[in-house]
Amino acid sequence: MTDTPGWASPGSAPSSEGREPGASGPAEPADRPGPAEPAPQPGPDPQGPGGKWSKEQPPPGQWSAPTGAPGTPGPHQTPPPPPPGPGWGGQPPGAPGPGGYGGYGGHGGGYAGPPAGYGGYPAWGGGWGGPPPAAKPGVIPLRPLGVGEILDGAVSTMRTYWRSVLAISLAVALVTETGLVLLQGFVLNDALTNASLDSETATPGEVLRSLRDTMVGTGLLTVVSAAATIVATALLTTITSRAVLGKPVSTGEAWREARPRLLKLCGLLILLGLIVFGVLAAGALPGFLVLIGTGSDAAGAALMALGILGAVVVAIWLSIRYSLAAPALMLERQGIRKSMGRSARLMRGAWWRVFGIQLLAGLIANIVSAIVTIPFAVIGAAASGDGMADFLATNGGHVGWAFLIIRSIGSVIGTTLTLPISAGVTTLLYIDQRIRREALDLELARAAGVQGHGTGAPGPVPGS
Repeated sequence: MTDTPGWASPGSAPSSEGREPGASGPAEPADRPGPAEPAPQPGPDPQGPGGKWSKEQPPPGQWSAPTGAPGTPGPHQTPPPPPPGPGWGGQPPGAPGPGGYGGYGGHGGGYAGPPAGYGGYPAWGGGWGGPPPAAKPGVIPLRPLGVGEILDGAVSTMRTYWRSVLAISLAVALVTETGLVLLQGFVLNDALTNASLDSETATPGEVLRSLRDTMVGTGLLTVVSAAATIVATALLTTITSRAVLGKPVSTGEAWREARPRLLKLCGLLILLGLIVFGVLAAGALPGFLVLIGTGSDAAGAALMALGILGAVVVAIWLSIRYSLAAPALMLERQGIRKSMGRSARLMRGAWWRVFGIQLLAGLIANIVSAIVTIPFAVIGAAASGDGMADFLATNGGHVGWAFLIIRSIGSVIGTTLTLPISAGVTTLLYIDQRIRREALDLELARAAGVQGHGTGAPGPVPGS
């Protein structure tokens, strides 16, 4: 370290410029004439009789001026102790030192640091309180996020923009549950009643007709549910991106902004579904070929089970790897392939973290949904004519309308509450990964109109 005022620390070693250890002022020759007094004349030894210096000198850091200087103690007087204070060397920050400057106590003439409150930091010597908090124009602070901040941001988005968010999720839940009730009531019940697959009297034609009706109804419900989920994902992603900036957005504005990207988002989700299905089919194919080719049921079943298990692991890995593709497509306005590539790049080195957060968010959503739907299912089973058989599905799969309707009410409420959390967590994970890798917080701060963000010391980065 140098002896530049403000940089030398208390108790540091003397520099090569001739300063005494613990000296309070700059090292200067002792016989240098002052501006207001004549140069000293040669005389007897200062330590001898009649000298101008006291025989008993104070300890380092408390040197007194020579005898006879105006305003200084005499040669046999005890120098005053330094004033107490919280600063280094027992001197408060900014107090005048021996040379008339604010110093560090033992370093007279040293710089005392910026005044209290300078730049948002406390004065030196008063304790380090850490960097200033990151700007938070919206639902999250503009810095790398922790797990709790991501979950809190998703909930805060739903709470702040509840009119738009709940309207979207309620519409999706109504469409999905209505289709499920109609499918169960008109298609599945009739198919299971007219030709039970376990019945020995069912003809092949009845079995094929039952399977056809079931597959057609399930396919229609899947298409409708997928379309509703795609629209909800697009709108909720747009609303969450505005919530990060603290800007209001209505359902109409979110729809106008997301509408041009719906077809590409639909293509992306279909492609991801086909990839997962292809992986599962490829895992089950070797066991299926062994099963039908050799007739060995045990070997074929074991190989198929192992293949499906490995395929499930690969499918989960791919699903998490491309889980940020939908927000990238919506917010960066890129194509399907580029969005998948963006998700893969953002996920490098963060797969386990994103997987853990997504798993935690899914568990929370399922627990909330179960807390809401189970009481409605119990009430529906009690109100139905078949009693608890509907709730436990012990009567061959046939369920009554009362049970279906009452249970669907609970499912609608549960989906309305949990869908925004899932979509919000995915969008905030995308934003968090871009902040960590690409300093997106600077762009967000400029977009939100935050002044001076990123110019100070960075705050602590959450490790999770």
